[in-house]
Amino acid sequence: MSRILVLYRSKYGSTKKYADMLKEELACDVFEIGNFPFHQAEHYDFIIAAGGIYAGGISVIKDIRRNQRFLSDKNVVIFAVGASPFYPKTFEELKKQNLKDLSFSVTMFYGRGAYDESVMSFKDRTLCRMLKKSLQKSKPETLEPWMEAFLEADGKSCDWTDRAYLEPLFDYLNVRSAT
Repeated sequence: MSRILVLYRSKYGSTKKYADMLKEELACDVFEIGNFPFHQAEHYDFIIAAGGIYAGGISVIKDIRRNQRFLSDKNVVIFAVGASPFYPKTFEELKKQNLKDLSFSVTMFYGRGAYDESVMSFKDRTLCRMLKKSLQKSKPETLEPWMEAFLEADGKSCDWTDRAYLEPLFDYLNVRSAT
């Protein structure tokens, strides 16, 4: 049986929810990524690194880059969690930006998280408000889908976490484990 490790970084709780769902479904070990000694990755066949998306970056990528020597012979999966609905074009841009310069291949999946300014740090709330003001000045027909979704969440507490977002990852693991 394949050994699976789930590493996550969760700022506001959505990514931790997904890590908990993975633990419920899979025979896996789960650690907050900052608390994991990467030299122990040798004990696992699959590494799932789950992290939130902030300003186009995935919160676990720096840890993955810093520890490439321990991961290069592993099946590494990134599960990116964001507030926007899934859009293929945006997802491809996210992959291109975050997976460049890695010395090994990585498979990536997406799950929608949550949006709630009332729990955000002052810095994050301020950045979101600045982005909103900028987007509100744009012509509606020029907005990308993620921008529209961002504006629609204004003033709301939204939680879109859903196990269904993990299904493609479960399918991937089932296929890869069988080979």
